Amino acid sequence: MTAIAIQRPRIRVGRRWKIGKKAVLGGTDTKLIAKLNTIYKPYLSNTARTQIYFGGASSGKSVFNAQRFVLAVMDDGRNVLVCRAVARTIRKSVFAEIRSVINEFDLEDEFHVHKSEMVITHKANGHQILFAGLDDVNKLKSIRAEKGAITDVWVEEATEIQDIKDIKQLMRRQRGGDPGTPKTITLTFNPIYQSHPIYKEYFEPLGWHDNQTEYNSDSLTILKTWYIHNEYLTQGDIDDLENEPDGYFKDVYTYGKWGILGNVIFTNWRVEDLSGMRGQFTNHRHGLDFGFSNDPAALPYTHYDKPKKRIYIYDEFYEVGMTNDVLAASIKAPLAGSYVKADSAEPKSIAELNKHGVRVVGAKKGKDSVLHGIQWLQQQEIIIDKSCVHSISEFQQYQWKKDKHGDPLPQPVDKNNHIIDGLRYAYEDDMTLQSGFYMG
Repeated sequence: MTAIAIQRPRIRVGRRWKIGKKAVLGGTDTKLIAKLNTIYKPYLSNTARTQIYFGGASSGKSVFNAQRFVLAVMDDGRNVLVCRAVARTIRKSVFAEIRSVINEFDLEDEFHVHKSEMVITHKANGHQILFAGLDDVNKLKSIRAEKGAITDVWVEEATEIQDIKDIKQLMRRQRGGDPGTPKTITLTFNPIYQSHPIYKEYFEPLGWHDNQTEYNSDSLTILKTWYIHNEYLTQGDIDDLENEPDGYFKDVYTYGKWGILGNVIFTNWRVEDLSGMRGQFTNHRHGLDFGFSNDPAALPYTHYDKPKKRIYIYDEFYEVGMTNDVLAASIKAPLAGSYVKADSAEPKSIAELNKHGVRVVGAKKGKDSVLHGIQWLQQQEIIIDKSCVHSISEFQQYQWKKDKHGDPLPQPVDKNNHIIDGLRYAYEDDMTLQSGFYMG
């Protein structure tokens, strides 16, 4: 394999461009830059056209990009568009992250935050941070900065995107502005599986290997980081990551390696745009998996084409920190009077949701119910709307446990299964009628 030349990222000092290792900035900037994790500082003003910051969980990559784009808007007069695959996931993730950075940097007086529109404007120079989901086509087409062109695009959780064309389309939307001002697009993500289009597009042509951590050229930057590069983690955070028992999750989320999925449970599914079909969906099945602090409350909204044994997941609810009254208010309208099957292990929550006007019944329990439910779902054709990023992620990563020899066991790993558990609850009556067993 041909050796890959490693260069330092191209960075800017003041109004000049140069190749170097550090940006020497003065005044307030120096104090703010001191708060950045050391490994990211050389990339603070990187100008490579495409930039990829990927790796393990808690590596600080998302925080760093929030920090650098706040500084870029404030000091360099750049406009930033921040995206995720689905608009509804933005407010509690990247929008909250950037607001947190503004507060941490004590810059509240520097910026005007329009909460309802999710637009952040620097008061002195008028440049902005804008937010949009790739599923919100009309907003994406019309989004404009009030002053100047959009110079930078940041796609957080970029592996939620299933088609590399969506990323290239974003690059086309950066036309205009000063021809001497570099434009960038940044992707941040955990490397969930090696067959993802991002790997095929950017990593495979380089002959990327797991021991490699960096690649830099004028057109492409790649930086791999993991928890050891985050200087702000507690020992408890570190212990949780280091003690992960599952090999796949340890590779991906602890060490930031590209995942290899060899024992996935479901292969009978695909992603489509179902937005034009929703009016046809009348045979509803809805299931709710309860969660609160660490685990989400997860509810797939589905339609069952029973003659064709085809399940359509056309929408989803997936949120942490939901008290039952707030949960009820969030799911009542989308349910449109349909009832929902929920985990019967939480009768109090079921009673409270019913009190708030959501029709909930408890799912049944039975011996080997999880395995039976999986087996039944494996016999269906499952089609997931492209906006259901959590459903897609779970079906991509839900795996069998392995024995000490690496062979699969007839027991799923208890991760990436909240939507899938809700799906099992939703279809328990169909399973009972068709197969003669209960699930739960």
